[in-house]
Amino acid sequence: MADTSDDIKSLLEQFTVPFFHLEKRFPLLPGKSDIKAEAALLGIKEEELKAYRRNLKENARQAALELLKEDEITDLMNNVPFDGSETIAVIGDSITEDGQGWFEIFKNLLEIITEKADFTFINAGIGADTSTEALRRLDRDVLVNEPDWVFVALGTYDAQRLNIVPERTIVPLSETWENFESLQNVIAEYVTNPIIWITPTPVITQLLEENALYEFSIYEEDLQQVRQLVAGKDGVIIDSLGNRMGKESPEAWNYIADGLHHSLTGHMNTVRMIVKKLADAKAAAD
Repeated sequence: MADTSDDIKSLLEQFTVPFFHLEKRFPLLPGKSDIKAEAALLGIKEEELKAYRRNLKENARQAALELLKEDEITDLMNNVPFDGSETIAVIGDSITEDGQGWFEIFKNLLEIITEKADFTFINAGIGADTSTEALRRLDRDVLVNEPDWVFVALGTYDAQRLNIVPERTIVPLSETWENFESLQNVIAEYVTNPIIWITPTPVITQLLEENALYEFSIYEEDLQQVRQLVAGKDGVIIDSLGNRMGKESPEAWNYIADGLHHSLTGHMNTVRMIVKKLADAKAAAD
């Protein structure tokens, strides 16, 4: 295998490795759990891939510890509706799949603060998934695990407009609505706790369009329509206005350089909102 340049490795570390887990994309592939083969596919050494993923894992843990330095978060964590034995799943796209993303931070938060924690966490986020693709794999990736709680974090990629077909979103809004309805109805058949919906956040479109890795654009007006659909669902809605990345406009430090995926700061904002909303919902139910 030819040596991969440092520039390419840097791109892989930032834009590929956090959002790429072979076993998720190809669950029937016999070699899906062979990290040596996965590293070869990416053009890097096995130890390099392991080091990248160790860093992501440690970043998520450190972000959770930083959140626990905030008195409000520590207090609210005493009121979230988990006892330590639940199976908690999420179905989403690359923002969820992120190895240092909000779900991984939330996982660490619960495990750190819960005495004798025995949670099972299912991160069924797959990069670039639309609601259509997520609905197709809902049973295989989520429901088969008999979760007690399910997060749904979708819609960003429904709103993408391909560079070759810029006049329409790749998933029509009517289809996104139908997919959300189906997700809600099917999950409700299997899970007694309310669905926790995570709304799509704004995208810094200029940065996205300047990035040669992407062949699409995402605009705020399309995302606003998706958020309105999420806001009308049954369950717990996290940030119906999508303003956790900046109230006036998306703030750059909440994103990595593509303007689409979130930095640790951005992911921590999402976790803050989740903790607050779940604690408030539990208090209201009590």
